[in-house]
Amino acid sequence: MRTRSRPFVNDIPGGLALRLVATGNLCLILGGCVGNPFADAKIDPRSPVASEVARSVRPGAAYPTFASIPPVPKDVRPHRQYGIQAARVDAAAAELVRDTADETWTLRNTDAFAAETRAAAGPDAVPGQAADTEAFAKELRRRATPPPSPRR
Repeated sequence: MRTRSRPFVNDIPGGLALRLVATGNLCLILGGCVGNPFADAKIDPRSPVASEVARSVRPGAAYPTFASIPPVPKDVRPHRQYGIQAARVDAAAAELVRDTADETWTLRNTDAFAAETRAAAGPDAVPGQAADTEAFAKELRRRATPPPSPRR
């Protein structure tokens, strides 16, 4: 019985050649990062930003170091306090979900609410008023019809 030396190898035809080409391409890509392309960069004097570049460039300026990172401010709450506040917000959210769950809603005193709403709406319609309403609507439709064209 033949076993593989590495159990999780994908047998790709030409796998070694493919790996060599991929490694070569990676070396070429990373090789472009070796030099400093801005060391001999020249600004075109006819460029509209040439004067601004000349004012902003300081050739002898020192690069920043890790020592130049400012210290942590003293008037900021500690990191642990952020977690405590987040836990309080999560607890308030859970309480809100619990208080507004489906089984917590009930209808009480609906008769009083319905009576109050009926009183605010006014008296009920009289059964004979339907014919008057239809006649009124028919009259409005007649008045809204445009007159005939004068060309006929």
